[in-house]
Amino acid sequence: MDGIINVYKEKGYTSHDVVAKMRGILRMKKIGHTGTLDPEAEGVLPVCLGSGTRLCDMLADRTKTYRAVLLLGLETDTQDTTGRILAQAPVQVTGGQVRQTAASFLGTYMQVPPMYSALKVGGKKLYELARAGKEVERAARPVEILELKVEDICLPRVTLEVTCSKGTYIRTLCHDIGRKLGCGGCMEGLVRTRVGEFCLEDSLTLDRIEALRDAGQAETVVCPVDRVFAGLPGLRMCPGEGDKLARNGNPFRPGLARVWMQPGKTAQESGNREPGQVPVPLEYPRVRVYDSGLRFIGVYEYQEAKGQYKPQKLFPGGS
Repeated sequence: MDGIINVYKEKGYTSHDVVAKMRGILRMKKIGHTGTLDPEAEGVLPVCLGSGTRLCDMLADRTKTYRAVLLLGLETDTQDTTGRILAQAPVQVTGGQVRQTAASFLGTYMQVPPMYSALKVGGKKLYELARAGKEVERAARPVEILELKVEDICLPRVTLEVTCSKGTYIRTLCHDIGRKLGCGGCMEGLVRTRVGEFCLEDSLTLDRIEALRDAGQAETVVCPVDRVFAGLPGLRMCPGEGDKLARNGNPFRPGLARVWMQPGKTAQESGNREPGQVPVPLEYPRVRVYDSGLRFIGVYEYQEAKGQYKPQKLFPGGS
């Protein structure tokens, strides 16, 4: 199988646990995840299979949406409720102050990564140093909060919906909001509801995936690799020289391909129809490429200086 399964990571599992269990369920080794979730967090964890593992870094860069519960009045060393309590304070803020303060984090802000994280300093992961009782200086780095909605306020708890860039720590966002309110805060719960186009309502538990495997239906829930690039126009290579160049991962001239799909559709949805005689317009700076037999080859970028499309990411085996 080549593609992505939208897994619902349950509490108590690490992301690596999920990958290990998926290898056992699907009886295949080439599996990887697309971005770590803390063991106590739950929600969307796209898992890549086969040639789809080449998507891991690309999906990790996608924007993500979370639903978080912020507990005000409490600070811990892990910035969530699993850690050691460092400070407690009365919560004497209004709902209006909470909303105003949360809104102040919209856009780009400089966030200091937590000590309990997998980032490395001097070759060692921060959480390893933290568990050894050491704290090191961490440089603040820019993260972007694209959307931040206060869904509910029942003090001392605040429910937030956050859409953010890669590298954002929601635990740290909760901590920073609490600090700015003057009473401290930490994260009490976290559910990831979206990673790029993969959403919570379509995710599957490990038990459900195992049941589908037993019924011989596991492949029905595998998202094909090319669906991740559905926003790009699709080119179908002409038989002969076009096929030979694309299948070997070589650059090709626009005249060796034809426009087969407009943005928004996948090969499975378009069916085995002829590509027509529409030449490739040069205003397509980035495209997904299929051979004449409709096997997905990869994503190509147009090099204007050379007048050709060059591979950006290839997917051996295709789909």
